[in-house]
Amino acid sequence: MNLDLHVSRFDWAGSPSGIGPGVRDLARRAEAIGVRTLSFMDHYFQMDWMAPAEDPMLEGYTALGFVAGCTDTLRLRLLVTGVTYRHPGLLAKSVATLDVLSGGRAELGIGAAWYEREHLGLGVPFPSTAERFERLEEALEICLQMWGGDDGPFTGKHYRLEETLCRPEPVSNPRPRILIGGGGERKTLRLVARYADACNFFGGPAEVAHKLDVLRAHCDEVGRDPNEIEVTVLGGREPGAGPDEILGLAGELAAVGVSTLVTGAVGDRPADWLESTFGPIMDDLRRLRPAPL
Repeated sequence: MNLDLHVSRFDWAGSPSGIGPGVRDLARRAEAIGVRTLSFMDHYFQMDWMAPAEDPMLEGYTALGFVAGCTDTLRLRLLVTGVTYRHPGLLAKSVATLDVLSGGRAELGIGAAWYEREHLGLGVPFPSTAERFERLEEALEICLQMWGGDDGPFTGKHYRLEETLCRPEPVSNPRPRILIGGGGERKTLRLVARYADACNFFGGPAEVAHKLDVLRAHCDEVGRDPNEIEVTVLGGREPGAGPDEILGLAGELAAVGVSTLVTGAVGDRPADWLESTFGPIMDDLRRLRPAPL
C-alpha cells in the first residue's frame, strides 16, 4: 500500500514568514520516510466547517511548484482542483508546466467544486451542480486532448477552444495521471470509470466497499477493467490513533481494494507526527496488497 500526504492547513507554521520553511521541511521529511504523493487543497479560504475561513490558505499550484523545487521524488497534485476556478485550457497548461519542471511528477486531481462562500467572496461564478459536472467532463476532455498531441479545436457546450496547443508537452508518459475526487454514485463515479486513473474516497472499509461496487458497475457499462483505477482513501482513522491502529485500518482497506492511504498533516508539528506515526510501519504498509476489484 502507498502512503500519500494531504496538507489542508498551515496554521501550524505560525506567521506567514514561517509557512515556506515549514512546508519545505514537511515535504522533505515526508519524502525521506517514503511518502509517495503530497497534495494540497484547491481553496482560497480555509473551509469554514473545519476552521475559520480567515486561517492561512495557499494557492495550490503555486504551492506545488514550490514543493517541486525542494524535493526529488514526491508526486504532486491538488486534492482536488475545483473545475470552476480555472479555464480548462489554462489548467492543462499549468499541470503540464508542473510536470515538465518536476521531471514528470505532476498529477491532475480534479472535481466539480463546492465551496460557494469563496466563489462569491472572490467573484468566481458558481453555476448549478448539474452545470459544474458538465464543465468537469468537458475539462477532462480538453486536458486529454491538449496532452495527447492534438492541436485542433475543441467545441463543447461550455468551452470553445480554437487551438489546443500545449508546448512543451508533459514529461509523464503517456500524460499526467488523472484523479477524480468524490464519491457521488450517479455522476462522479461514472466520470471515474470513463476518464480517471485514480479515485479518492472518504470513510471506512464498509463505505468504501459500497462505493467500489458502484464503480465496478460503471466500469462494466463502459467496458473498462476497474483494476486499472487506483483507489485512494483519505482519512478513516480515529483521532489519536497510533501506528498499530493505523496499520490495522490499512489492512482492512486493502482487503476491499484500496491501494493508497492518504493521511492528513496532523497537529502543531506535523512532520514530527508523520515520522513517529508512520515511520515505524512503512515497511509493513508497503507489504499490504489490495484485493482485486
